[in-house]
Amino acid sequence: MSRLGQDLEKWGADVIFGREKGFWATVARSVFRIFSWLFIVIVRLRLLLFRTGVKPQARLGVKVVSIGNLTMGGTGKTPVVEFFCKALLAQGRRPVILSRGYKSRRLEERQVWRGRREEFLGEFPKVVSDGERLRLPVEYAGDEPYMLAKNLLPGVGVIVDRDRVKGGRFAVRELQSDILLLDDGLQYLKIDHSIDVVLVDAERPFGTEALIPRGTLREPPSNLSRANYIFVTRCQRPLSKEQITRLQRHNKTAPIIQTQHAPQYLEKVFTTGERLELSDLKGKYVAAMSGIANPESFEGLLRDLGAEILFHRTFGDHQVFPQKDVDLVFDRALKRDLDLIITTEKDAVRFPRPTEESVPLYFLRIEVEIIEGKEEWQTCLERLCHPPELPAAEWWKQRALGKAAVSR
Repeated sequence: MSRLGQDLEKWGADVIFGREKGFWATVARSVFRIFSWLFIVIVRLRLLLFRTGVKPQARLGVKVVSIGNLTMGGTGKTPVVEFFCKALLAQGRRPVILSRGYKSRRLEERQVWRGRREEFLGEFPKVVSDGERLRLPVEYAGDEPYMLAKNLLPGVGVIVDRDRVKGGRFAVRELQSDILLLDDGLQYLKIDHSIDVVLVDAERPFGTEALIPRGTLREPPSNLSRANYIFVTRCQRPLSKEQITRLQRHNKTAPIIQTQHAPQYLEKVFTTGERLELSDLKGKYVAAMSGIANPESFEGLLRDLGAEILFHRTFGDHQVFPQKDVDLVFDRALKRDLDLIITTEKDAVRFPRPTEESVPLYFLRIEVEIIEGKEEWQTCLERLCHPPELPAAEWWKQRALGKAAVSR
């Protein structure tokens, strides 16, 4: 994407989130609101077509866990996906993550894959990780899939393809997966979901409360009824009775599991394993640099850890950091005699090396911790780890013979 395109995308996001003020921002919000009415009609029609079977859903012979949200970004989904994968690995499962690889580059040469089956002789999905090693760099994988693949080795495969039916079939057949995690999967209905896990932010459960493009909602709040489990993220404290009641207004049966995104440590971006304790941030003068949907949350975490943030350079979600801008941030930090520059882990995997690393650059490592609903989480995990009706290899064998009723 060109620099102009990136700037327009960021401006549009700032308009939607209310960060952009002024005449043209007000005009844009008015225009966006009109298109939101059309969007809700399209959303409801699409759901109806899948519910009635007019549009078919594929079943892949293994359980499919959809982890998604009602809003565009900002709920901290990636750490939750990692949390699920680690728990499933500990239970002896073979999870594979299916991602669309948002803003990843198209491969210039086809990947080499061992013993490809007939159905994959054409275009087969991008294999970011086969569970044993990384097979693609970040620009072809996408930042979130690459980060997940890197953090979940060994054991978890990551497949990227817009056609996640094809990606799922590849994962089951080639990587012998016995459970699939559909990253950002709530709106991806071409695959039948075994369980829908819906994430909502503790402070802004329904984003800006308006539908795309006027707001951040992909679906109306009433569609929270589609959730089998509700994961509330970024809880600073247990939810109040009023907050729980608001969620239960849209879904009375789904267990509510409350989590926090707990900072763990700081790690140097270009030097593997060089870390700082969180306590080292207290009283430090820092600059922040991020390209995420909710930069205010990141900044708030740093302040809570005692950092003095003198400036925060923000970019659009998933945006590539221009080398010129990176160098300007480092130059500015040097002139102001700052102690550190801090970014997010997702940004760190695609951070270009500065021309001169005049100030140390670290990323903040975040992990999910459950603060309320541990029993409900164990029930969810047991439900996911119950043996499938057929082992994946046997299912594919019977499918080839035309004998298998496709099961979950």
